[in-house]
Amino acid sequence: MAGGVRKKSAGSPSPLWGKVQTLWQDKHLVLFETDYTLLVVSVLWFLEIGINVWVIQKVAYTEIDWKAYMDEVEGVINGTYDYTQLKGDTGPLVYPAGFVYIFTALYYITSHGVNVRLGQYIFAAFYLITLLLVFRIYYYTKKVPPYVFFFVCCASYRIHSIFVLRLFNDPVAMMLLFAAVNLFMDGRWTLGCSIYSLAVSVKMNVLLFAPGLLFLLLSEFGLIGTIPKLSLCAAIQILLGLPFLLENPVGYLSRAFDLGRQFMFKWTVNWRFLPEWLFLNRYFHLLLLAAHLFALLLFVLRRWKRPAEGVFELLKEPSKRITPAQKLPVDQIVLILFTSNFIGMCFSRSLHYQFYVWYFHTLPYLLWTGGVKKLAHLLRVLILGLIELSWNTYPSTNGSSAALHVCHLIILLCLWLATPPPSDCAERQEDTPIKDKRK
Repeated sequence: MAGGVRKKSAGSPSPLWGKVQTLWQDKHLVLFETDYTLLVVSVLWFLEIGINVWVIQKVAYTEIDWKAYMDEVEGVINGTYDYTQLKGDTGPLVYPAGFVYIFTALYYITSHGVNVRLGQYIFAAFYLITLLLVFRIYYYTKKVPPYVFFFVCCASYRIHSIFVLRLFNDPVAMMLLFAAVNLFMDGRWTLGCSIYSLAVSVKMNVLLFAPGLLFLLLSEFGLIGTIPKLSLCAAIQILLGLPFLLENPVGYLSRAFDLGRQFMFKWTVNWRFLPEWLFLNRYFHLLLLAAHLFALLLFVLRRWKRPAEGVFELLKEPSKRITPAQKLPVDQIVLILFTSNFIGMCFSRSLHYQFYVWYFHTLPYLLWTGGVKKLAHLLRVLILGLIELSWNTYPSTNGSSAALHVCHLIILLCLWLATPPPSDCAERQEDTPIKDKRK
């Protein structure tokens, strides 16, 4: 009898072997079925460890802003809290206080900024953390076929350069932003708002997500429930900036949150085809701002809110609205935040090369969401390729800038046509694998 049991056991395939056989049988689907997202992104993430080490060891580091960052925080370390007196090789300090604290820590870790190689490995860790956060978003939303993730990480020279060869502060801000997005997906709105505010304190570009976040907060909590979360964001900014606000409040606010900052024409990626006088013209800037606000308003009124409710219904508590409030599904939360940021990128006064990281990891989601199905896979990959080419063209040309705007316009039109109807929210929410922890 015992021998019979052993024979049966020997003839039964192990669960692991069964999974391997199934995977081999479905090998042609691995790159196209979202069920294999976790497998593909896991392989790519471990490949990225080796890629980053190779880039750091084999590709020359290029000094752009790192020394300036170190000079700026060294001024704070030496006791200067007046923002108007803090500057580096490339100009005055123009980032909020969170930047100062994070790069002060890096200043000490890298032996006063001298050990650049160590700084590169720290930024490689930031890159890998960012990828984990981004891949988690794509894993739970299941909107993008796995083969696209190769373009999200391994294929972009510019993104690797921004992280580990240039050591800009933009990646740090975006790492915190994606952490906040993950928290919003989990329903941890209070903690998410805290991390979001920290991201803003590193670089102001994260405010491009703010219109979408405000809409989501109003949708989830109404005006009364939103005020405490906005107050928390403001309190974090005040607390971080307190040493500088006490010294020179006007100087801090005017430098750290300078919305009228003038950009240099020679660095622009998106407006190279314009004459320089027009690029620098304030009326042109106001026109872009008006277009930005108008586009946001259109999306709020026609794509983000439910057609059955007025915009002022969002101000009421969800339980007191005419139409019972439906909690937005994870994919809609991500879409609204990413779209809000993308609209800001489309109408930006200028995009510099390091700004690519502001929306790079969101582009596949925007291209493969909802009614964008009308675009063939090859065309979507082509759009990603043209965008990458535009950002890798240095110096930018009339053609590269124009190509970038054409790609932006196609994506924006697809988002307008593609936004999933709100009536589908409840059905999709049943399939959402993340538990709501609404608070």
